[in-house]
Amino acid sequence: MRRIFAWFGCHPLRPAFLAIALILSLGALAAIASSARLDRQWYPYLGRTADVTLHETGFAVTPVSDWSYAREGETAQAYTEAAFDFDQLRNVWFVLEPQPGSQLAAHTLLLFEFEGDRLLGLTIEARREVGEEYSALWGLFNAFELAYVWGSARDFLTRRTVMLDHDVFVYPTDITNREKRALLRTLLERTEQLETRARYYNTIFSNCTNELAKAAGFPWAPAFVLTGRSDEYLFSRGIIPGESFAQAHARSDMTDYITALNDAPPAQFDARLLAELRRREAR
Repeated sequence: MRRIFAWFGCHPLRPAFLAIALILSLGALAAIASSARLDRQWYPYLGRTADVTLHETGFAVTPVSDWSYAREGETAQAYTEAAFDFDQLRNVWFVLEPQPGSQLAAHTLLLFEFEGDRLLGLTIEARREVGEEYSALWGLFNAFELAYVWGSARDFLTRRTVMLDHDVFVYPTDITNREKRALLRTLLERTEQLETRARYYNTIFSNCTNELAKAAGFPWAPAFVLTGRSDEYLFSRGIIPGESFAQAHARSDMTDYITALNDAPPAQFDARLLAELRRREAR
């Protein structure tokens, strides 16, 4: 015991550092032990819990976020609903939004393409409260609940390129029709579960990318944490097609096109986006 007191006496700042470490550890343990909730004062974009109705041949989901944006921020907050048959599903597009200042961090989401050039998107988010900022560090300690947000392609893509001024890459995926439908159904089922049973977001175990990967049945890979490499990982598995990753990556850069498309009539967004994606894919 004397040695311990002597150790503290020789280094007066050590007790302060130890106290800070103890407080942080107790706070982290308290957060980890707490239960996820559905009834917090959520940041408006993440405020609505999706309601899914599933049946054997199709589904309905509401609300579907369809916000509009300018450089200055949101210009309209609108919601719609979507209903599709599973046999209308045509393609799945993988979207990567690199985070500025890091080659290893990115947000990822999916666009489901249905017949008639209609798109429905899913983004998996850390569900922040009003006034709360995202932190990858605190995301390790149950600081955020998990949100499955369904929305229009126009909302998801222009939010990123126009309002946030981020790059966006949209990749085709080369998977079977059976795999497409299984992925969509699994994600809808997990959305349905979140309606009544909240879950925590986790930077390593339940982030935007590995939630998608788990739904697809992929084995764990470093790219599910180092999410900025997730497109390269999918290319290495043959899920993103192309002669080389460099070619596929360059072809998928839709930043400028989406930004310009923000000025087009909203009803034309899906068809014009898909026409451009197909044109690039055919080159």
